[in-house]
Amino acid sequence: MISPPVTGIASHMEEVLGMLGEDPTRDGLRRTPERWDKAMRFLTSGYQTRLEDVVNGALFAVKFDEMVLVKDIEFFSLCEHHLLPFHGRMHVAYLPTNKVIGLSKIPRIVNMYARRLQVQERLTQEVADAMS
Repeated sequence: MISPPVTGIASHMEEVLGMLGEDPTRDGLRRTPERWDKAMRFLTSGYQTRLEDVVNGALFAVKFDEMVLVKDIEFFSLCEHHLLPFHGRMHVAYLPTNKVIGLSKIPRIVNMYARRLQVQERLTQEVADAMS
């Protein structure tokens, strides 16, 4: 089976595999650069996502002044220092003033920022900033 030519991120992964002492042309690794390219684009898709698109107008004017809490939002991210995965659960709470956000948007906001190279402290700050 002949592998298609690799481009973009995948072409660099071929070189990395070689630098690790592997043969990127062997059967088990032949399509790995393309798979890695696809995986990295998914894992960092937050860079191509805009907050406005995630919220999609789901801000509603209501008279409500109780705390809103969404618990146990699972997230998965990549540490910016080593590109290694980390995951966890996040709780997001806010006190609405004149508007509330659709509850399903809160996990989507978390996911958008988690799908960027991150450190946990910045991730929580970015979500907090987005909510305010």
